[in-house]
Amino acid sequence: MKLYPVPQFVLYAMNVGICKIKFRLPENLSLKGKRRVLKSITTQVRNKFNVSVAEVDDHDLWQLATLGVSFVSNDKRFTNEVLSKTITFIANGRFGIEMLDCKIEILSV
Repeated sequence: MKLYPVPQFVLYAMNVGICKIKFRLPENLSLKGKRRVLKSITTQVRNKFNVSVAEVDDHDLWQLATLGVSFVSNDKRFTNEVLSKTITFIANGRFGIEMLDCKIEILSV
C-alpha cells in the first residue's frame, strides 16, 4: 500500500460542539424515576439530532441532572445550530423538567 503525502495548502477543519445542560426534575421522587426520565430524553435526542448524550454530573441527586451533549461537524454554524436545537427540544419537550443552565462551547481542531 502506497502512502501519498497530504498537500500543505489543504486545511482540514473539524468543529467539536460541546453542550452542558443542567436541569431539575421537580416532580421526581426517586433515582429510579430520574433514570426513566433521563433514558427518555437521551434516546429521543440521539434519534432526532444524531448527537452523543450522557449524564455527566449529579448522579446521586434524584431531583437534579446534568447532561453532556457533543456533536462533530466541519461547519461551525451547523454545529451551533444542532446544539441549539437540541437545547430547545429538551427545554420545550414534555419531560417534566425545569431548565437551570446550559452552556455551548465549540472547539475548532
